[in-house]
Amino acid sequence: MIKATILVVDEDRDFLKLISRTLQKEYEHVIPITSPQRISEMLRKNEVDVVLLESNYKSVVRNGNEGLYWLKEILSYDRNLSVVIVAASGDVDLAVRAIKEGALDFILKPLEANRLLATINTALQLRISRLEASSLKEDNLQLKKVINNGREKIIQGASPTMINVMNIVRKVAGTDANVLITGENGTGKELIAREIHARSARSGELMISVDMGSITETLFESELFGHIRGAFTDAKEDRKGKFEQAHKGTLFLDEIGNLSLSSQAKLLSVLQNRYIVRVGSNTQIPVDIRLVCATNCDLIKMVNEGRFREDLLYRINTIMIEVPPLRDRVDDIPILANYFLRIHAERYNKGQMKISTHALEKLANHDWPGNVRELQHSIEKAVIMSEVPLLKPSDFVFATSPVRYNNQEMTLEEMEKKMITESLRRYNNNVSVVSGKLGITRQTLYNKIKYYNI
Repeated sequence: MIKATILVVDEDRDFLKLISRTLQKEYEHVIPITSPQRISEMLRKNEVDVVLLESNYKSVVRNGNEGLYWLKEILSYDRNLSVVIVAASGDVDLAVRAIKEGALDFILKPLEANRLLATINTALQLRISRLEASSLKEDNLQLKKVINNGREKIIQGASPTMINVMNIVRKVAGTDANVLITGENGTGKELIAREIHARSARSGELMISVDMGSITETLFESELFGHIRGAFTDAKEDRKGKFEQAHKGTLFLDEIGNLSLSSQAKLLSVLQNRYIVRVGSNTQIPVDIRLVCATNCDLIKMVNEGRFREDLLYRINTIMIEVPPLRDRVDDIPILANYFLRIHAERYNKGQMKISTHALEKLANHDWPGNVRELQHSIEKAVIMSEVPLLKPSDFVFATSPVRYNNQEMTLEEMEKKMITESLRRYNNNVSVVSGKLGITRQTLYNKIKYYNI
């Protein structure tokens, strides 16, 4: 006995009894009804797998429109249902029309038992396949949501530089323009890329990230474009590359400045032609991706030095977003610090924790060569090591890098002028940071800048 539910719709009661007896020997549930008006009710009350639907009805003009009408009603209720049309021998054209409208197959009266069972078994297998495919599709959608939503979120902060960055993100996200994100290590370039993806029309698809610095030149094509079985020694099966994985979504190429010139040429070809060819294959596979790249390199300088292709730079650089270093967004440090504190206090079951005012001042005065990533790691370390809920300045210990001078004799004033000059240059003329680093007030620093004519 096959576990399945078959709905049979036919106005001929004698035919209905005959076909029901035949089907009940094979299938667990058989539901016979004479009126198509009850189809919706039966579909709501039962998990129907296959519908045997009469094509013509005596209650209306026998032109097949009634059968086609109910076919559309059934499929509008559940596109995965398998519908088999039962037609008279003179209604072949009508049956063909029904298949074009979505029916799986048709069988002609009088029915032959083996032919009937074979057709229903085929319809049942198709139903199962459709449900599995639909379930897999739903699982994939849920997985994409988990992957896309499970990432760390960007914290905009209140600094003018980051407000400007986020304004650009909002403007560009709704387009398919290629974006180049620049900035120092640890500034959050990937988070900016994810924010662009999350705000785009492709947000329901995956964003695939690739660290170009970790891919060797010999594996470049295989990683990005994929390969077929037997393409090289270790290619034991077909494999999609990153471009195919990102199809309909966003492809994020991090550290793109690390690509060799030959790899740059291959990448440029794909971006121009919009298709890839797997290693070992000659088949062109179209790809539809939104490209976002990132680098901490000066690509314009690399172009001038012949280390980066100018045509590739133009291709990836429709819009450029420069993410500022943390030292240029000092106002954001308390916001970011408290955000990371909540995250890590919860992660390590430390309850409610706070950062003291003096500790925040110390954080604001640090250089942060590792930028936001360094700040996050510093907060995490302090949370782990602290035995009290209030983080103090002593909970944050940074490696110092003192200003170095040439081995030459200097007067005290010369040394002070040089220290102030180099500090201003190092911290991009941020007087608040420099005064904190030198241990003097802003006003004192202004006075010395004026005195030394800096």
